[in-house]
Amino acid sequence: MDQTRRWGEKRYHSLDWALRSRYGEKIYKITLNGGMTCPNRDGKAGTGGCIFCSAKGSGDFAGSAAMSVPCQLKSGKEQLLSKRPVRSYIAYFQAFTNTYAPVEYLEKIFTEAISDPDVKILSIATRPDCLGDDVLALLDRLNRIKPVWVELGLQTIHEDTARFIRRGYSLDVFDSAVENLRRIGIETIVHVILFLPGETESEMLETVRYLNSSHIQGIKLQLLHVLKGTDLASFYEAHPFHVPDMEEYIRLLGRCLSLLDPEIVIHRLTGDGPKDLLIAPLWTGAKRTVLNRLNQYLKENDIWQGKEYYG
Repeated sequence: MDQTRRWGEKRYHSLDWALRSRYGEKIYKITLNGGMTCPNRDGKAGTGGCIFCSAKGSGDFAGSAAMSVPCQLKSGKEQLLSKRPVRSYIAYFQAFTNTYAPVEYLEKIFTEAISDPDVKILSIATRPDCLGDDVLALLDRLNRIKPVWVELGLQTIHEDTARFIRRGYSLDVFDSAVENLRRIGIETIVHVILFLPGETESEMLETVRYLNSSHIQGIKLQLLHVLKGTDLASFYEAHPFHVPDMEEYIRLLGRCLSLLDPEIVIHRLTGDGPKDLLIAPLWTGAKRTVLNRLNQYLKENDIWQGKEYYG
């Protein structure tokens, strides 16, 4: 098969293509807030949270925890339906650590989400150190009803960087979590942040290569955002570090895609932080422009996902 035509018009294994291939239609994500916190904030693993994390625990676009899960889903559907006809959804628990609560509570809110007939997939963002045996047993049960995805915030494999960003767990904890999730058939998506302070291109690519052998199903590649109110913003003001322009970031994405196992689904290649909070890089606010330029760059340089992976 011509690899450059494998995923339709794209040169990488996009989430949209994967979902259309599996379900025969486009599926939209509704971001939910389960009202949880994080062990890296309440003292169990730390108190300040990750250095880059906003006050809303990366859930700046999620629903309101003051609303029930069914109400959040209803509100999310109404917003999407006001713009386009939509029939199917991913219920995405995004804010903070979404397995950091008593398992009885988790069962309640996750069951509420998958009980919605329009919800096709349950996606849960969490930390590798918050997946105890009771949580894994719950996820196993839910996965027999509807597909469950778990998203893990790894960010980097390099321990020095992990300590700087106050991740709060070591790489072996991540490895064990992925192994346990795969043992029960849970699709696993990993978050990686590119251009963390001090990391070289070689180190960033080492993280991508490492994940090729981790038996994950999806990846989110995200440029580091400096957001107001975070400890990273204070550090950036006192010690300005390199922030790439769009072309530099796109060149790195090209290398990451070229090295990445083509079976791994690309869930994200860029992000758009809240405009009222974003300090740098401001160009990321034009998400469509970034993606259009990336697709152009990949074509101009004959790059496709897995090109270097195959050797």
